[in-house]
Amino acid sequence: METINIGGLTLPTSRIGLGTWAIGGWMWGGSNALEAIRTIQTAVDQEINLIDTAPVYGFGRSEELVGRALESGGRRARAIIATKVGLEWIDGKIYRNSSPKRVREEVEDSLRRLRTDYIDLYQVHWPDPSVPIEETAGEMGKLLVEGKIRAIGVSNYNAEEIARFEAVAPIHAVQPPYNLFERAAEKSTIPYAESRAMAILAYGALCRGLLTGAITNYSSFPADDLRTRDPKFQQPRLGQYLAAVGELADLARTRYGKSVLALAVRWVLDRGNTVALWGARRPDQLAPVADVLGWHIDHETMETIDRILTENIRNPVGPEFMAPTEVPALRSGAANVPPQRVSATMS
Repeated sequence: METINIGGLTLPTSRIGLGTWAIGGWMWGGSNALEAIRTIQTAVDQEINLIDTAPVYGFGRSEELVGRALESGGRRARAIIATKVGLEWIDGKIYRNSSPKRVREEVEDSLRRLRTDYIDLYQVHWPDPSVPIEETAGEMGKLLVEGKIRAIGVSNYNAEEIARFEAVAPIHAVQPPYNLFERAAEKSTIPYAESRAMAILAYGALCRGLLTGAITNYSSFPADDLRTRDPKFQQPRLGQYLAAVGELADLARTRYGKSVLALAVRWVLDRGNTVALWGARRPDQLAPVADVLGWHIDHETMETIDRILTENIRNPVGPEFMAPTEVPALRSGAANVPPQRVSATMS
């Protein structure tokens, strides 16, 4: 397993991390608890030691499953738990809340669900426009000093927001959406993180399955599946993206004898000090990890990849659909919603 070092952590971090959003079930058509636990255990046993989760993934379910999976076989000592803070749910709707009070409440809830007395990497899930970033950073810094967390990260922050946070508390890692098809993080977030020696945890490395080669023009998803709202999975864009996937698959096979999935994840790893988050709900979905390791994409192939994307994808779209779009408390009169609290989709 290839590894990098993340500031504040004693264990080297695997460059493939297990993403557990789907394991939580919500927005992914449900999940099986026993299979989820076996998947987490298999990942750690295969030296995938970074387990990325969040309270909002299944409204606590994902964290609980991670805690159950790691408490046996000495796996907790071998694992790096990366969880998040700053979202709350009210009547099934998600809202940003990274107030110091919420941060303090959430860390205790996460520690309980994860069955641990410390969190390795604690990440603010989304910036909260109703709370000054400096206040959130100050509370995160206190948790670091207290030993409840070992390192601090931020997710979905831009470079300006990262800089404001970092003026108050250290940041050891950033987590943007980043894959072959979604590269907005290259504009400022990743360059800033690299200039400050922050690790980059790329979520959505396979673009919600689009880069696995398993999606077709006839694929369908359950009504609560996130992909029913992703513009990439709607025509005519889906056809454009799948045409690119087809050419990328041919390129991967002819130049490296690899799958398009392996090419897509290797691309993320070859972009810098990166970790690719690999979503899996069953142990067998981890089998292709070995194909990603121990090789690199050469410069000529990188240029060919860019050409394939440009020629096939005429209407590119990023992951913006996951970002907050409204303030329900002001527009819909939702009950029990704090004023100016911003609704989020997820990450």
